Amino acid sequence: MVEKVLSSFGGKGDGSFDNTNAFKSAFEEIAKNGGGRLIIEEGVWRTSGIDIPSDTELHLKKGALLSFIEDPMMYEPVFTRWEGVDCYAMHSLIRSENQTNVSITGEGIVEGNGSFWWDLRNKKRAAGQKSPVEEYEKRLASLNPGYENQPGGGGGRENQFLRPCLVEFNKCTDVLIEGVTFRNSPFWTIHPLYSNWVRLNGVTIENPADAPNTDGIDIDSCTNVVIENCTVSVGDDGICLKSGSGEDGIKAAKPTENVLVKNCTVKNAHGGIVIGSETAAGIRHVLAENSYFPKTDRGIRIKSRRGRGGEIFDIHLRNLTMQDNLCPIAVNMFYKCGITDKNSPLFSLEKQEITAETPYIHDITIEGVKATGCKASAGFIAGLAERTIDNLVIKDCEFTTDESSEKSPMESDMFYGLPEVSEKSFRVINAPNAVFKSVSIKGPKDIFIYE
Repeated sequence: MVEKVLSSFGGKGDGSFDNTNAFKSAFEEIAKNGGGRLIIEEGVWRTSGIDIPSDTELHLKKGALLSFIEDPMMYEPVFTRWEGVDCYAMHSLIRSENQTNVSITGEGIVEGNGSFWWDLRNKKRAAGQKSPVEEYEKRLASLNPGYENQPGGGGGRENQFLRPCLVEFNKCTDVLIEGVTFRNSPFWTIHPLYSNWVRLNGVTIENPADAPNTDGIDIDSCTNVVIENCTVSVGDDGICLKSGSGEDGIKAAKPTENVLVKNCTVKNAHGGIVIGSETAAGIRHVLAENSYFPKTDRGIRIKSRRGRGGEIFDIHLRNLTMQDNLCPIAVNMFYKCGITDKNSPLFSLEKQEITAETPYIHDITIEGVKATGCKASAGFIAGLAERTIDNLVIKDCEFTTDESSEKSPMESDMFYGLPEVSEKSFRVINAPNAVFKSVSIKGPKDIFIYE
């Protein structure tokens, strides 16, 4: 295997030199030799976006810090998926597309310098910007006709400030990320997309708790994925499984399936192990086990709504420990993020017509969950009138609510359309055959609320 160091291609780890061309030259040389290893030595290595070729390992030694330049114009448009819609967005800081046998390893740090991007996003939102203004927004808008009508979450599609992920593998096979620390991502942190045989082991992800849209790991329309021994602390969902949004995701028809998550810790996130809300192509055959979710808003979070589509089934979640969450289990088909009309039929309690964009959640088993200090409620399950949540089994679980907390049960998850409740009970709506076996709930006066 060819082994190269970045400095031999004119690279400098002095914290100021732009190493973009050095990375390009190094990867070209390695590819010409049939693959190999590019070593990043101790130092601060500044660069714009880089693309890892097939049969290549990017190895960051201890003391190496890969730091990405804060300039939106340097991250040219690439065709990807952004919040569930296939479109053009900014080139991820580290990217690989249509490649095989690619890896990022070592004890070093990948620094996204996210505060620049978050501040810019927050300023645009505070100013009420609803359309492209800057050149980098206009060039994306020109490539994304009809973007005004595309669905989104909380990222801000309307102004086409489509921030880059920190790491994205698109249509790749045999991907490994091991040992490295990733921090301060501009947007989602690690985003495998349309990829097969993906493994993350011993990875650390650190984003501030108030950093917008900084999901930790987003597995998006991928198959055969293992995530183990990872630690995630972020400002949005922790470990999240997705498969596209609405009509666009249904057309792509690429489910996320065969996923194993084990021995992970997720903290300070909106959810520990999360499914959705981009569920259009389906998510199935998932096992998450032996993990710890302290101070996440929700421990287990499954979220979708009318218009998102997809079938979610054969989900097994077991032996999970949670502490000081808002809600340990939230299965929510009234998810509101990205919608401002509270009276939309999307959130009606009445039966609506079943279409290809009506999600369906069934055959979910949750067992061995121990959750203490639940601040909003002991649990929240909300299915649709026309498509109930079927074959849900919750067994051998213990939930203790924090009755001294001022958090309302209405904060159990993000939803519209459901009537107010005041007890921190386990709330069940439109899940007629849900089974609770050997479940202990301590704290609320009324243990369950069925609707």
